[in-house]
Amino acid sequence: MATEQPQACTDMEGLPDEALAQVASYFQALSEPTRLQILNLLRQSERSVGELAQLCGYSSANISRHLALLTQHGLVARESRGNSAIYTIADPSVYALCDLVCGNIARQFERLAADRAVFARPAPRTRRSTAA
Repeated sequence: MATEQPQACTDMEGLPDEALAQVASYFQALSEPTRLQILNLLRQSERSVGELAQLCGYSSANISRHLALLTQHGLVARESRGNSAIYTIADPSVYALCDLVCGNIARQFERLAADRAVFARPAPRTRRSTAA
């Protein structure tokens, strides 16, 4: 006899308020530039807190706080190795989400530049003086 598995959420439509609050919390975890920088660094390879702190230019304590939040939201995973904690990406789909947002922002800038170009005046032509 098969047991019913909960259906995976495929979109936000119709979600109850409690679920929407969890979605908002997930986006809040991504709303801090330092955390995005950490995710970018972990995209390249796994790293320790010390490595991330050095590469980001912040203290280890500051980076640890960011990593704790990212871990809480299931974005990164922590593994103990000796006296070090090594962090890796736990949910690679976060990169697809970030790439989607970056593409959207790039398209907005392109549209804005095209709209502004309509008002740009061509540079005045300079006359060459011909000495006779």
